[in-house]
Amino acid sequence: MKKTIAFIKKEMVLCIALLLAVLSSCVIPPDKEYAGYIDFRTLAILFCLMSVMAGLQKMGIFEWIAGGVLRKVKSFGSLVQVLMLLCFFSGMLITNDVALITFVPFTFTVLGMVGREQRRKLVLPLAAMQTIAANLGSMLTPIGNPQNLYLYGRAGMSLGSFLLLMLPYVLFSLVFLLIWGLILGKRCFGEWKPETENTGAEKALFWEKKGMILLVCYLSLFLLCLLTVAHVLPWQAVFGIVFLSILLMDRRILARVDYSLLLTFAGFFVFIGNVGRIPAFCRFLQEAVGGREVYAAIAASQVISNVPAALLLSGFTENYRQLLIGVNLGGLGTLIASMASLISYKYVAREETSRKGAYMAVFTVSNLCFLAGLMLFHIVMGKIFVV
Repeated sequence: MKKTIAFIKKEMVLCIALLLAVLSSCVIPPDKEYAGYIDFRTLAILFCLMSVMAGLQKMGIFEWIAGGVLRKVKSFGSLVQVLMLLCFFSGMLITNDVALITFVPFTFTVLGMVGREQRRKLVLPLAAMQTIAANLGSMLTPIGNPQNLYLYGRAGMSLGSFLLLMLPYVLFSLVFLLIWGLILGKRCFGEWKPETENTGAEKALFWEKKGMILLVCYLSLFLLCLLTVAHVLPWQAVFGIVFLSILLMDRRILARVDYSLLLTFAGFFVFIGNVGRIPAFCRFLQEAVGGREVYAAIAASQVISNVPAALLLSGFTENYRQLLIGVNLGGLGTLIASMASLISYKYVAREETSRKGAYMAVFTVSNLCFLAGLMLFHIVMGKIFVV
């Protein structure tokens, strides 16, 4: 029983998705139309990206890059900006989850080099800002987060139109982050002198010949994933190539894939497919969401997180551009608005056990400020352009 309760707490969104799928199947019994519910392309690309990112992360490539950047930092203000922007820009290519898994613990290591007082001032607000930065940076690209990948495929958008749609919001976010980072950086004074051996540069596992070959292989697989996202290559072929390559290179990488996320997608696909066949419920949601996609997505994200919100609401509107904006902005706000935010919380809870409440306060206030700022920006954008 304890294990079951622990699993439910850990995988709450997955359990909700599967429960909804089961309940909806009681109303719409399984038939041949069920096969059409599942977006196998999205699931396959997610699996490929997670596998490749897990391989690159295991090799230490991201910490090596961060270590090289940090050795050029001279002040605490610059240190704050770099650690924050690492999450922001890396989230665009390696996803917000991977960015936080990589750089939040890296940040705890880096702050361990400074004085106790300085560390205490910085650690909570910096972890919160890294979380916000990763969620905001990942808005720009289809591969930045799962909801982007799904809606990009669902809408049939070109890569250029996707980038142009989200670019203004990302640029505004970057300016907002830089200003916030300057304010945060002023909490500490003096020079910061990193200890080279602790910056992660020596932990990289790709300097030897075998490591270099693996690195080239992973980067090649990542390129194949990008070409699949851009509809250049068929997803079936790339899925097979990535799966077989990972098996040959390091099959243990497959254990690092977030299968609960894939099952969550599958559960919501079944639920959305079923409720779409219930006329009354379908009509109710279409009326509730239609014309209010951005705000409906933001509100839903606060309760069920932005990935399930994207999956759920996409079945009841065809205005995917507005929905895309809504679920990305909706990643701000509550702790569960973006499931990636839980990654940072887990690290803070482990490293700063007695300050979890303080972190939640800092995190919530910071997120609400950014959410309010971006919602205001969206309103202004709507008056200037037709989004």
